[in-house]
Amino acid sequence: MCDAQTFDSRDTRYKQPYGAVPSGTVVQLTLRPPRSGGFSKGVLIAYFEHRQEERHEQPMTWAGLDGDRDVFQTALDTGDYVGLIWYSFRLEGLDGRQEELGPYQLTVYDGAEDVPEWFGEGVTYQIFPDRFRRTRVPDPTGMVGGRSVHTGWDEEPEYRPDQNGEVRNRDFFGGSLAGVLEKLPYLRGLGVDTLYFCPVFEAPENHRYGTGDYEKIDPMLGTEADFRALCDAAHQLGMRVMLDGVFNHQAFVSRYFNGDGSYQSVGAAQSQDSPYYPWYHFSHWPDHYDSWWGIYSLPAVDESQPTYRDFIFSGENSIIRRWLNAGADGWRLDVADELPDDFVHGIHAAARQAKPDAVVIGEVWEDGSNKIAYGVRRRHILGGHCDGLMNYPFRNALLSFLLGDDAFHFKQAMETIRENYPPFAWRSAMNFLGTHDTPRILTLLGVGGDGKDHSKDWRAAFRMSDEQYQRGRARLRLGALVLFAFPGSPTIYYGDEAGLEGFEDPFNRRTFPWGREDEELLAWYRALGAARGQLEALRRGELTWLHTRGRVLAFLRGEGERAVLAAVNAGDRPEAITLPWPARDWMTGGELPAGACELPPMTGWLLTPRKPEG
Repeated sequence: MCDAQTFDSRDTRYKQPYGAVPSGTVVQLTLRPPRSGGFSKGVLIAYFEHRQEERHEQPMTWAGLDGDRDVFQTALDTGDYVGLIWYSFRLEGLDGRQEELGPYQLTVYDGAEDVPEWFGEGVTYQIFPDRFRRTRVPDPTGMVGGRSVHTGWDEEPEYRPDQNGEVRNRDFFGGSLAGVLEKLPYLRGLGVDTLYFCPVFEAPENHRYGTGDYEKIDPMLGTEADFRALCDAAHQLGMRVMLDGVFNHQAFVSRYFNGDGSYQSVGAAQSQDSPYYPWYHFSHWPDHYDSWWGIYSLPAVDESQPTYRDFIFSGENSIIRRWLNAGADGWRLDVADELPDDFVHGIHAAARQAKPDAVVIGEVWEDGSNKIAYGVRRRHILGGHCDGLMNYPFRNALLSFLLGDDAFHFKQAMETIRENYPPFAWRSAMNFLGTHDTPRILTLLGVGGDGKDHSKDWRAAFRMSDEQYQRGRARLRLGALVLFAFPGSPTIYYGDEAGLEGFEDPFNRRTFPWGREDEELLAWYRALGAARGQLEALRRGELTWLHTRGRVLAFLRGEGERAVLAAVNAGDRPEAITLPWPARDWMTGGELPAGACELPPMTGWLLTPRKPEG
């Protein structure tokens, strides 16, 4: 009978090397079944999913005894294969009895290309451009979309349907590139290395996820010259710029579809002779067409069309190349798993050609190594596609821990990602607590839920009580400490550091509270940003778990004199923790001895080694 010690894919005594491997690696596999099980034969079964579903079996060699356990070994040669291998084992007894273990996932990636390290090492700040900072109240006259502008910066976003029952998202606040430029010193003071912008191209709606013109900065944000100036200024301060690429769908109000005739171009809705007509699939022209999630205002694009590919990435002045040449340093791909793999590969290749250290980060909400979308296993992080992914598994696991789950479950969730992801994707993950697609983290942590058991009017008017706010802030401090100490790029959603609250869209997209920031929370984020910038272990150090039980989560980054120890107690009572060396807390300056210590409730430490006196 097999037990947990027969095989462990995360233990190098059973599998070497650990985790995902580059193509060409020979993986050593070992089984250790109990001698009492009476197994005389071991067989490896390997299923090469991306090699025409090839399946083969190979016997394992008996290598002797290890105490009271038999040892069976074999080597799995990955050859020139790139993709997932699902492997399992069959143990056979002399009496014909059989027992199977698995399947287990082995990610085999193309390791031929170096992935730039700057993104994963640095701090990222996500900006929703309309709501971050404005320098004046803009006049929307002549702009596409029939826009309105809030005169008061602190007004509430519109959320109720109009007379046609639609939520139009046409109310703007007037945040601009000039506003971001003005606040670059603030962002650098937070320790920000990468500015990640939600879409900045002309679009009829305030979120700009339905592009109107990929070749034009939205006039409410500024001009291409403003964008170039912002990139230049950011670069001078040591920061880089990442753009949001929305290539799966466009706007009904766009140069290409031109559903309402706002543009002078002949769009697909005007004529079947339009050069853009092949980009869309009409079941009945011009009023029935494929759209993103059935939303008529977001017509879906056929990414297989050669002219569309040429426009987005293949052409000499394609969109990917054009904006990298204008100053951007990378792209985040919206709904990456809804883009064909070869389309993403084309974007990646074009980005690297335009700027060798450009990065491509994909939006994927699950484990991106084995994601199936539209019946296809995606190749997101097998090399030559995405350099990293948005790490929703990290957010989900950390949020669960902060709200009461056992720290062990956070560790298990992260070990699954570390095992399945190639090292470059593990290090280049975009880690976060909240985004424009999730409720504000402060509200979730303070309230303990998303408020969906109440009406939308209730959620719009809701503000946390002082007790809820203090609870949310205490939990957020712990979550932010883990975020900044973990491998991958810690990503701040604008305003989280200042105490913005709110449930789902659009309440999570309120304007930045300039002059009303939570100074205590802001100071905490600034200290974490400084730590990430100054402590090399937080940027490059390997992860080692120290304590992952109950309400205590503790881990090391790096080793030796440069190591950093992150420890948080999310519970309501003190917990014992053992420190490997005398330490100084980066966050408070306090000193702690080596050995057994007591970590107070709702407290987080970011510890560095200190030499004992004497």
